[in-house]
Amino acid sequence: MLLAALAGCGDEAAATSEHEPDADAPVTEPTWHRDIAPIVVARCGACHREGGLAPLPLRSYEDAAPWAALMLEAVERGQMPPFAADATETCAPRRPWRDDPRLEPTELELLRAWVEDGAPEGDPGDAAPLPPAPELALTDPDLHLAPPASVTVDGDRDQFLCFVLDPQLTEDRYLRATQLVPGNERVVHHALVFADPEARYGALAGEDGWFECDPGGLYGDALIAAWAPGGLPHRTPEGTATRLRAGTQLVLSVHYHPTGAPELDPGTALELEWYDGEPEQLSELALLGNFTDERLLPGPSDPGIPEFWIPAGAARHSELMAIPLPPELPELRVWMVGAHMHYLGVNAQVALIRPDAEDPRDQQECLLSAPRYQFEWQRTYAYDAPTDALPIARGGDTLLIRCEYDNSLDNPALAEVLAERGLDAPVDVELGDGTLDEMCLGVFGVIYPRALADEGWRP
Repeated sequence: MLLAALAGCGDEAAATSEHEPDADAPVTEPTWHRDIAPIVVARCGACHREGGLAPLPLRSYEDAAPWAALMLEAVERGQMPPFAADATETCAPRRPWRDDPRLEPTELELLRAWVEDGAPEGDPGDAAPLPPAPELALTDPDLHLAPPASVTVDGDRDQFLCFVLDPQLTEDRYLRATQLVPGNERVVHHALVFADPEARYGALAGEDGWFECDPGGLYGDALIAAWAPGGLPHRTPEGTATRLRAGTQLVLSVHYHPTGAPELDPGTALELEWYDGEPEQLSELALLGNFTDERLLPGPSDPGIPEFWIPAGAARHSELMAIPLPPELPELRVWMVGAHMHYLGVNAQVALIRPDAEDPRDQQECLLSAPRYQFEWQRTYAYDAPTDALPIARGGDTLLIRCEYDNSLDNPALAEVLAERGLDAPVDVELGDGTLDEMCLGVFGVIYPRALADEGWRP
């Protein structure tokens, strides 16, 4: 059973991947200009460019040649391009991923042969056309919304602020894509955007446009956008969009974590791209997990009853949650899935159990396996499949979310955040919203017929 597999898995070293190199692929003296440059630009150019997220550009031969061996090592180890989702022996999603940046087997063979041959430049006259580098942002958003004032983050306590943004909607509009743009990634831990169709929260915001709010945001309001480090724009599948009613205001909930020195967020912004017309299917985001009641299953360090507790020094600690979907839930299509943990997180798996499915193959399905989870690369993963071929979730199904943590100094992300707080050793960690607390969340994009929403239903 998948439940047993998720509860007991941990050794991913023997896991297989659909991205294993093809040993029979022909390789003949590849050169930078003819063979390698197009691969590097297509797979790495989004970040490794002037002014990009990565610390060094890889656009030219002079840029890339000194790093050839390290480039190959990072690709072979699965560290680059940063893409945590991968199939394992215990959890293998059935569908490919949209915008998967990982090298194809033949591309990896070319890169390996090029490095082993001394990384030759070749003849610039033989240069292959370079593809456009992938875009990490909305290139031409229809609307840019930002708070009216900056925020200074200081002290040693996490801050949770909500900013009210008004898109000035005089009629219903539909969102095709959203992107959150953090003003200062050193202190923006994560951000969520909720729709406020009744404009209830505008009065709470002062002249600076914000008010202190609960860590989890605004419960009961529709979630339309989310960002965590490494996050990319959310683009709904073809023919689907997110509806915003006329008069709706948006509430941007930001979790700030201090670094030990004063930091300025000049303004975390939201960018929107509108959908033309009225879609037949609507999309919304959902966050599920973080439960400490009967939904948390027994774990390795529980004191007799299930408890979310990660002991100091524990290197392969796991927590497992089983979340029943309400019986009245209609059929939903899942188009996107992700996971959210903090600095201890190293591995996440999400599965769907369908006890009433007629086909035994559908009674348990892995939705996401992220064996290389890193806090700084928390993108979500959209399935590359038509809407009618996406995973189905119904009332009576159960979501399983398994999170694995490394609470030892072998975890470089933990060592860094401990140093920021003046600590030199791990501490026991419990469930919570703070930087040194932990979470175990699944992030889901779901689709349902617009007719249901017209009748008053919503997820």
